[in-house]
Amino acid sequence: MNKRDFLKNAAILTSASMLPSSLWALGKADKLRTAHIGVGGMGMEDLKAISSHSAVEVTALCDVDANNLAAALKMHPNAKTYMDYRQMLNEMGGSIDAVVVSTPDHTHAPASMMAMGMDKPVYCQKPLTHHVTEARAMRKMAEEKNLVTQMGIQVHSFYDYKLGTALIQSGIIGKVKAVHAWSPKNWGFDGPAPEGSDPVPNTLDWNLWLGTAPERPYKQGVYHPGNWRKIMDYGCGTLGDMGVHIFDTPYNALALDIPKTIRTKCRKPTGFGFPENNIVTYEFPGTEYTTKKFKWVWYDGPGAPKDHKDLKLPNGDQLPDQGAMFIGEKGRLLLPHFMQLPKHIVKGEYVDIDLEPFSNVGSPTEDYGAESKKHYHQFVDACIGKDQVTAPFSYAARLTETILLGVIAGRFPNKKLHWNNQTARFKEEAANAFLDGEYRKF
Repeated sequence: MNKRDFLKNAAILTSASMLPSSLWALGKADKLRTAHIGVGGMGMEDLKAISSHSAVEVTALCDVDANNLAAALKMHPNAKTYMDYRQMLNEMGGSIDAVVVSTPDHTHAPASMMAMGMDKPVYCQKPLTHHVTEARAMRKMAEEKNLVTQMGIQVHSFYDYKLGTALIQSGIIGKVKAVHAWSPKNWGFDGPAPEGSDPVPNTLDWNLWLGTAPERPYKQGVYHPGNWRKIMDYGCGTLGDMGVHIFDTPYNALALDIPKTIRTKCRKPTGFGFPENNIVTYEFPGTEYTTKKFKWVWYDGPGAPKDHKDLKLPNGDQLPDQGAMFIGEKGRLLLPHFMQLPKHIVKGEYVDIDLEPFSNVGSPTEDYGAESKKHYHQFVDACIGKDQVTAPFSYAARLTETILLGVIAGRFPNKKLHWNNQTARFKEEAANAFLDGEYRKF
């Protein structure tokens, strides 16, 4: 099935028996019945965090791996279980109020679009989608149906990231002319595609795991449960995994939209795995918080980031393992990832930050357990009319599109690609082939 046809038709999946999501957004119920698609790995963490809210009643669980499903069912013995999310949504649609999607990236859009087509609020893990066209379609549907939505970038609600946003927008370093962001994680694979096949474990439905992705033989330890991020058919590499988190605060703080140009320095594409080392340079239109010309540089893989004068710290200090550096007209601001306070640097020296004017964003904390639940609980509270989300698909889709444009640029090493935000097309026609794709029937 053509991906565009699927996204177009998803909106007609609403059953007459479904309760419209507006009832929940208006606070007409004190319970939120949730369905969870993907409950292994990060999906288990999502399940724990969502269900820790007193208003949540976990009603349905879905996973293609019976072991994951059994572990989740042990926590929520009254929930109905499924291996196919389509069957779950069709059978349980009238008994659920919101859907949590925590699958590998390639299934984010198909599952989320089906749920939203049934008027369900959706919490979807990052990156929002696997393809640019999916991100735009999810944003469009969420806005047209006025659904509560949230992307799973939980650090968006952490104190240190909210403080970083407030500091930048206060003008502490003046207008920002560049951002450097990095992660040494290696969700890349420079080797060849594996040959042959292995027996599929009897606890795994490989066809359902592949979902809409192209048919590929099962190989033990290559895709499921943990290495799919490295593979082009299923994940988005390190940029898609950590880039979404680390880009989030600068992207939000600087009120950025979609980049104009993208260039990725990496090895030649293999057609199977993402490069292990990438340097991605974006040029964005200026905003009220940036200079007219604004550049963003992302580094990932072993050894990242590369040495740069703007990344040198006072006293010979080492950079945090992951983070972002804002370079402004009046100094620099270092924002580690995560749960560390930003550091203000002027003329090669640290400058103390007066936190009193920013008390409205909270107080410093290193309690990950408490901080990580905030983003999830915000979604639940928004569904029952008690709060508003801060990473809805209207925002998440733009951030994800930015990330995915950098992923696509990795297929054209060292070539500057020019993006037209209005037409959603590259000037370089060859790159447009990777904006979309075919959905496999499964």
